Amino acid sequence: MKTRKPLILTARIAETDLAPFDRLRQAHFPTDRNFLRAHLTMFHRLPGEYEARIVNELISAAQRTDVMTAHVSGVRHLGAGVAYSITSPALSDMRAALKLEFVSWLGSQDMREWQPHITVQNKASKAKADDLYRSLSQGFQPHPISITGLDLWDYVGGPWQHANYVPFNAAP
Repeated sequence: MKTRKPLILTARIAETDLAPFDRLRQAHFPTDRNFLRAHLTMFHRLPGEYEARIVNELISAAQRTDVMTAHVSGVRHLGAGVAYSITSPALSDMRAALKLEFVSWLGSQDMREWQPHITVQNKASKAKADDLYRSLSQGFQPHPISITGLDLWDYVGGPWQHANYVPFNAAP
């Protein structure tokens, strides 16, 4: 669906867990393209014309969800960059349920199989990506991170503007 006001949905990562990814992004992402903090995108383009309905779906999903643990499960080479792979059955299940609600609006990027990740380098030369991939892969240890809610963003031609935060229930 075409939209004049694209929205992006991300999973909110606990601040202490996000900080190391932010530092890597600041160090390795091209400065002229680094408008954002590190993030975990769930949907790339939702129609802002339906923002109220989208927010209602997010609230409904979040009310049934406790803060969840995801796992940083590996380092992923993107060709022109590097990301960390994220594994979370609970988050994947939530995205699948939201996808069913949003399916009539989704473009090809959001219809593909979801491969959750946090990008720390992009639009780099292959040599720089190869070097960073090797560096980050050496001694990599999988580890948990906390996902505390959902963030909805207005895409404004490069930068994103925060539109809404929907928190999950506090962990029991």
